[in-house]
Amino acid sequence: MLCQRCNQRDATVHLTKIINEEKTELYLCEKCAQETGQIPFNNNPFSFQNLLSGILNPELSSIDSVQPELICDTCGMSYKEFTKKGLFGCADCYETFSSKLDTLLKRIHGSNYHNGKVPQRSGGNLRIKKEIEQLRKELQLAIEHEYFEKAAELRDQIHGLVEKLEGE
Repeated sequence: MLCQRCNQRDATVHLTKIINEEKTELYLCEKCAQETGQIPFNNNPFSFQNLLSGILNPELSSIDSVQPELICDTCGMSYKEFTKKGLFGCADCYETFSSKLDTLLKRIHGSNYHNGKVPQRSGGNLRIKKEIEQLRKELQLAIEHEYFEKAAELRDQIHGLVEKLEGE
């Protein structure tokens, strides 16, 4: 598809705008998109830093505007700089911005810690331990909701896996 503005180059940017419940779509080449200001990024609109910056920099709330700006004592980087660059200035930035990173990680990943994966060929014991942990969570929920038959089944599964784990 050709650019709808210059009709010369291939359209590589697809913009969808919804204003007053009216949807408009525009297909532009990268040059026309930059010239019209449709792409607010400097060089590459799809660079990692620009994409991360969009995730890290949600619209500021009124609470954020009242709070003082966080600045790393070691390197002098502010949280605003971090949201623009997507990179920390030093190792101490993790500690300095930790209060905001927890909510950021929860928003991006759904959790603020990494569970990882267990390889299929190895890690049998680890896989069993993770399964036991998951079953214990389900057991706790079943008890809270008073699903005692389900809780008994889960308890038996847990005991079977614990015995299997101890046998190996």
